[in-house]
Order: sequence, then C-alpha cells, then structure tokens
Amino acid sequence: MNSNDKPTRADVEAAVKTIIRWTGDDPSRDGLHETPARVVKALEEYFRGYAEDPEEILQKTFEEIEGYDEMIVLRGIRFESHCEHHMAPIIGRAWIGYIPNGRVVGISKLARVVDAYAKRLQIQEKMTAQIANAIQDVLSPQGVAVVIKAEHHCMTTRGVHKPGTDMVTSRMLGVFRDNPITRQEFLAIVTEDSKS
Repeated sequence: MNSNDKPTRADVEAAVKTIIRWTGDDPSRDGLHETPARVVKALEEYFRGYAEDPEEILQKTFEEIEGYDEMIVLRGIRFESHCEHHMAPIIGRAWIGYIPNGRVVGISKLARVVDAYAKRLQIQEKMTAQIANAIQDVLSPQGVAVVIKAEHHCMTTRGVHKPGTDMVTSRMLGVFRDNPITRQEFLAIVTEDSKS
C-alpha cells in the first residue's frame, strides 16, 4: 500500500464511530466517547508487525560458538495475532529449532521474529512458513523447524463455537526435513513442552 493511500488516524476513528452506530449504540455517550481513539491505539499495537522487518531483526549474529553444531530450540513463545478473515484473535505458542552453521542469533531475536509476523493480519499456515523462511534465509543454518499451536477465536467464539480446539502447523527445512531422527528429536521436545 502506498503511504499516501493510508487512511489517517481521524479516518479510522470515524470508521469506528460508524461501527458503533451500526451496532445500535451511540458513539457520543459517556462510555463510548473515547472508544474510537482507544480502538485505534489498540489496532496500532495489534498490527505493529507491518512496521518491523523480521530479516533485519536476525542480522546481529554471533560467530564465536566454539564449533557448536547441535540443535537450538526456543520453546513455547507466546504470541497474539489476528486472523485475516474475521480479524478475530489467534492466541498461541511457537516452538523454533535450528541447527547452526557457524553462527547463532540471540534467542530474544527469535521471539521478536515471531511477534513481527504475528502482529499482522495472518493465517497460521503462512505465519509458520514466514518464520521458518526468514530464519533460513538470514542465518543459513543446517536446518530450521517451526511448530505453532494456536486457538483461533474466529472458530472458538463465533461460527461453529468450538472452544478448546487448537490448530497445529509445522514447517521443516534442511536437516529437519531430510533427517527423520533430527525431526523426531525436535518434535519430542515440542511434545514434552506442550504437556507441561
């Protein structure tokens, strides 16, 4: 989207007032008077990932690793996102594993990459692939594995109303795709962490 085409804050607040009127309420009453501004502030937080570059986040790496070439796994990274179909919350956790190829990245950077993609309108399948692909493209490790488990409120609080249902997606690249033992080791870590 061209930045000149982007609606202003006032445009978005006016849209929220329209939604409030559409629901049958009065946006000028005391309880709702400041709601449009609050909603816009919340939307800025929900969708801040559009202003972040996940590949840039991964640029700072460390090469003094004494030849470390075993699996690195960051487990249970909590995230909040919104589905692109209904703008309903997606609440979940991500597990990221990679086997370095001469350099590693700070673990907080992996969590930031999850957030950079989560804080956009998403579908879980795409987000899973985006996280794995960004790590693969920037770090060039021997392999990357990503598993995401999430509850989609577009299904749990509306539509078919199936609370307690979660969706699991995975993306395996390099040795995680080619070596069944490496893949199984990672998935055992995910399964073990999911039970705790």
